[in-house]
Amino acid sequence: MLEQAGIIVVTGVMAAGKSTVSQLLAERFDRGVHVRGDVFRRMVVSGREEMSPEPSEEAMRQLRLRYRLAADTAEAYCEAGFQVVVQDNYIGRALGEFVDMIRHRPLYVVALCPRPEIVARRETGRGKTGYGSFSVEGFYRLFHEETPKIGLWLDNSEQTPEETVNEILVRVEAEGRI
Repeated sequence: MLEQAGIIVVTGVMAAGKSTVSQLLAERFDRGVHVRGDVFRRMVVSGREEMSPEPSEEAMRQLRLRYRLAADTAEAYCEAGFQVVVQDNYIGRALGEFVDMIRHRPLYVVALCPRPEIVARRETGRGKTGYGSFSVEGFYRLFHEETPKIGLWLDNSEQTPEETVNEILVRVEAEGRI
């Protein structure tokens, strides 16, 4: 278990298990909070520009706003003594940029990295569709080729969400700290 209140950033491709694992992880703490970055996207009820493989300038502006709101929210909860798990798709340079937005330490990063065939299978079994105009393979390749390898990168292909949380708790202090 982590020694003091901090922030754990959970990222990965869509259908990697971020939401489920982040919720279970936050529930393991006496004072835990789960900040879902996508909530800030859904708050925009008109004028929202969705992300795509070729995003518009406005879509990128809204994405940066979403990240800033998630970082600020995570810090506010952490400053109030909560252990915070904040999750979203922080892909490519965005992961480093998001980490730079957070001043609080300790700060940890966990990247969930199931194999692409597992992601595809999970995506077909979900009640929501995350990929839209992205392909699973293309998004997976983008994540693995362009995202900085910081923090704990965990292949959770063959794990239950509970097993993934257990492994994160064992390894994050040594391997996930930024």
